[in-house]
Amino acid sequence: MTRRRPTREETRRRVLAAAHDVFTTRGIEAASVTDVATTAGLTKGAVYSNFRSKNDLVLTLMDEYVAERQREAAALFDSAADAGHALRDVGKHLVDAIHSGARWQRLLIAYAVSGQRDPELADALRVRRQRLRASVAGMIERVAERHGLTLPFPPDEAAMVVLALSNGFAVEDSLDPGAVPDDLFGRVLAVLGTAGEAS
Repeated sequence: MTRRRPTREETRRRVLAAAHDVFTTRGIEAASVTDVATTAGLTKGAVYSNFRSKNDLVLTLMDEYVAERQREAAALFDSAADAGHALRDVGKHLVDAIHSGARWQRLLIAYAVSGQRDPELADALRVRRQRLRASVAGMIERVAERHGLTLPFPPDEAAMVVLALSNGFAVEDSLDPGAVPDDLFGRVLAVLGTAGEAS
């Protein structure tokens, strides 16, 4: 019986899964494309036919991680009865993600910092942050409209605050695992939301 050749998408998913395993086990800096290919049971050529470089692999994993968090947050916002519950639920969910993906969070923070030495990588990271801020700003604006909130500051600045809090909590959890209470982010977001409640 002839073995079915994996599709390009199946190979791509296999490479990404292997890259995530290798990066979280060995660290991004120490890991190589050869390590990823070996873990995936593929050739280096198969990796390079889907990704231009190790940086391309990391950025793709970063994009997927962020997109998944955004989908989950949007679903929580859409299902919540009011803004307070929505903000608390999203905050708790994000802290849960920080706890469960602590190793990955630490690696991404270190990668983003070290990436500033490489102008091309620094530019790619900056573009992604700008895109993420715009997406979060849009989500905040939709929640405000849905629940009749008057934002205390513009959506793009609110997005900056939310992302700064998320990054800060991730750093705190990285330095002192378990120190960030599960509900703290949600409580802070709820306070910010209360500041914009219509009187």
